[in-house]
Amino acid sequence: MSEINGSSRNASEEPIYNIGVVARMTGIPVATLRVWERRYGFPDAGRTAGGHRLYSENEVSRLRWVKSTIDEGMQTSQAIKALRKHERDGRILSLETSMSGSLAQPAQEGSSLDTYHKRLIGALINNELDKADLLLGEVLALYSMDQLVLDVIGPALADLGEEWSTGRITVATEHLASAFLRQRLIVWQTAGPSTHPIRPVVLACAPDEWHEISLLMLGVLLRRRRWPVAYLGQAVPLPDLAKFVRDIRPPVVITVAMTEKPARELHNLGKWLPEAVKTGRPVVAYGGRAFNTKPELKEKMIGTFLGETLLEGADAIERMLRETTALTV
Repeated sequence: MSEINGSSRNASEEPIYNIGVVARMTGIPVATLRVWERRYGFPDAGRTAGGHRLYSENEVSRLRWVKSTIDEGMQTSQAIKALRKHERDGRILSLETSMSGSLAQPAQEGSSLDTYHKRLIGALINNELDKADLLLGEVLALYSMDQLVLDVIGPALADLGEEWSTGRITVATEHLASAFLRQRLIVWQTAGPSTHPIRPVVLACAPDEWHEISLLMLGVLLRRRRWPVAYLGQAVPLPDLAKFVRDIRPPVVITVAMTEKPARELHNLGKWLPEAVKTGRPVVAYGGRAFNTKPELKEKMIGTFLGETLLEGADAIERMLRETTALTV
């Protein structure tokens, strides 16, 4: 913590705002600011002669950057570490670009998305979860959540499957790595910016479908776009799905099947949700690898095919939600 003195400094470095004003300017509660100061030595406040905290324009900017990074899914400690790393590297922080990449300058050599994907795989294969966690935090400080999910985690999961199928890693290592990424995706799906004021989108795996990572990734993409999500997860029986849909009345219901047998189970969805067939409400859509590899499976499905990629799916769902809810934001 710095003392206020008479030395010359830039206007942006002059402590002028008290803690209550800074809380209103940044949206960070006073109690949280005090906890961060004790726990992390951040933010850096000056002191008046009476011992009251004062903050500079620069410090307010640093706080806003950290908050925006936390809102995108990074843990507080990681966000503060990322801030300090960027400052040590001489990078310029830019709040305006935080959702599409948090730096005003290009990423340094060795920090491309492909490089991060390879580094993440290396950490996971070596069972170095702490290292993997730090890498995810570093990516979030440099890129958007969409880029992290689509260009780092997605390829990493594909590589893990390949490493396991060829015997280069054990089942235990593959399970540990998948569980680690699954836990992070669940956290990111439930945290983030406030959601649009509508009923949640229902996301469910087909009956007997246990491959849920793609559905989790889709949930994260939707949540980052401020759409509320009701994530039902693996192997949801159709009668239970139908009852849940009637109970919460969602605007859109999404089902996913990665393999053929669960995809064929979804052919019966119309029997359990006849109102969706008759009235088109709720809107029903589906996707997954099974429909990409065997397009004929789509012939007996009700609803709309989401496309072959996660990004296509997220875009399609967003269009459905805007049309269904007449939301214009």
